Amino acid sequence: MDLKQLEYFVRVAELGSFTRAAVALSVAQPALSRQVRLLEVELRQNLLSRNGRGAIPTEAGQLLLAHGRGILHQVERAREELGRARGALVGRVALGLPPSVAKALTVPLVREFRTRMPDASLSISEGLSAAMRESLADGRLDIALLHDAGASADIELTHLLDEPLFLVQRGAAGRTAKAAKDARARPLALTELAEMPLVIPSRPNAIRMRVESELANVGLRPRVALEIDGVAAILDLVADGAGSAVLSRNAVATSVRPQAFAMRAIGRPPLQSRLMVAMSSLRPATLTQQAMLGLIREQAPGLLLND
Repeated sequence: MDLKQLEYFVRVAELGSFTRAAVALSVAQPALSRQVRLLEVELRQNLLSRNGRGAIPTEAGQLLLAHGRGILHQVERAREELGRARGALVGRVALGLPPSVAKALTVPLVREFRTRMPDASLSISEGLSAAMRESLADGRLDIALLHDAGASADIELTHLLDEPLFLVQRGAAGRTAKAAKDARARPLALTELAEMPLVIPSRPNAIRMRVESELANVGLRPRVALEIDGVAAILDLVADGAGSAVLSRNAVATSVRPQAFAMRAIGRPPLQSRLMVAMSSLRPATLTQQAMLGLIREQAPGLLLND
């Protein structure tokens, strides 16, 4: 059994599509199909049921998928152990980060990764929580940081930190300097937040769901002025006077013009978004991935240095 064929089959089975698997593996689809077919011929089993919607593992395919994941993981562990024998961690880590976290964490994280694991490779991508969960499940990501993620059978979650959320408004917005200073000094009550016209992402964005949940606890609903998916666009609209936003400090601090905005704490106790480390529960972490988890936990407190 050829390991490359096994890897191709596992990726097709996980993604449910030859087209998506070809993109993920960076190979031509005809070559991918041919290698999977050769594996089926060798094993004398139909491993995938092909239809117009994609490819689904047969009963035999489900058995091979379970074994194949374990085999490929052990091969990766063997490579890592050989790397450690010469004093280095090897292998690849694919990490997914929310946009606001990526802007603050990517540079220090990559700097430490290169210093401590020079023989390993790192891939970082930005994404929304729903898309990153999907990428974890199909193997395109090894680790992801998710806001307010819920538990599921295929995703393992551990708490990383709680990130305070702030009401973000346009500068002083016509207020006197004293009024603006007084507003910043006093946390905004949830009853006041419910009266603010908000520029906020659409569901199921984690911040949107957190705001709705906290207001629902006191019998209120947010006043949604605009639904916009994208921090940069939200801040542009806030700067233009379209409304206020609820964001983390990092989302503002890493924007193009942070000085254009005023931030105010929300609630007592403060409104927070829980940042979680997520990994697939179907694939045990390799040694390099475990080392990456350690780096993330070391660097994460930097996200709160300005709070």
